Amino acid sequence: MSIRAAMLALLEQGPMHGYQLRAEFEQRTGATWPLNVGQVYTTLSRLERDGLVEHVSGAGAEDAPDQNGQVMYRVTDSGRVEVSEWFTTPVPRTQPPRDELAIKLAIAVTLPGVDVAALVQQQRTATMSALQDYTRLKRTGRASRPDQPEDLAWSLVLDSLVFDAEAEIRWLDHCEARLRRAALEGQLHTPARPTRSSVATDDPEEARR
Repeated sequence: MSIRAAMLALLEQGPMHGYQLRAEFEQRTGATWPLNVGQVYTTLSRLERDGLVEHVSGAGAEDAPDQNGQVMYRVTDSGRVEVSEWFTTPVPRTQPPRDELAIKLAIAVTLPGVDVAALVQQQRTATMSALQDYTRLKRTGRASRPDQPEDLAWSLVLDSLVFDAEAEIRWLDHCEARLRRAALEGQLHTPARPTRSSVATDDPEEARR
């Protein structure tokens, strides 16, 4: 829904073709969520099917296809209504998006042989590294002193990434404490140690030891 609505909102600023829409979207979000141009045109086709955008036609300079022959699209009145509803309706939290890390941990704690503590530590290191990168970006470049609307948009996206990373680190700390307590209470599987018979080797002498 977010890509669909964002494209409609951008088209409210004037007719564009798919490559322009992709560039405008990535400019405003700092290419945090890169778009495949095929995805853009697929979304445009669906928007056209639903009566929310239409091909630009006519002989006027504003209405004609661009000089490279790209098909231009513009938002319809119905599309403007959907954009208005998007901006005035809270993002629902009743169906949260799938979180790969939460799913991974949920599965890991139910399976024998998985070193969940190591998983948490590795993820914390990776998330901390990402947090440092986001913080560095906030101090440098166009996000450090946003004097254009596009720069402010990118700065706000960076803020979101920073807050998400900080929250994930706090959650991982919480998970580590819960896992430690569960292990003490015997509620957590411990990683299975490989036996000699299960270790593959190309050395016959080693295999006999």
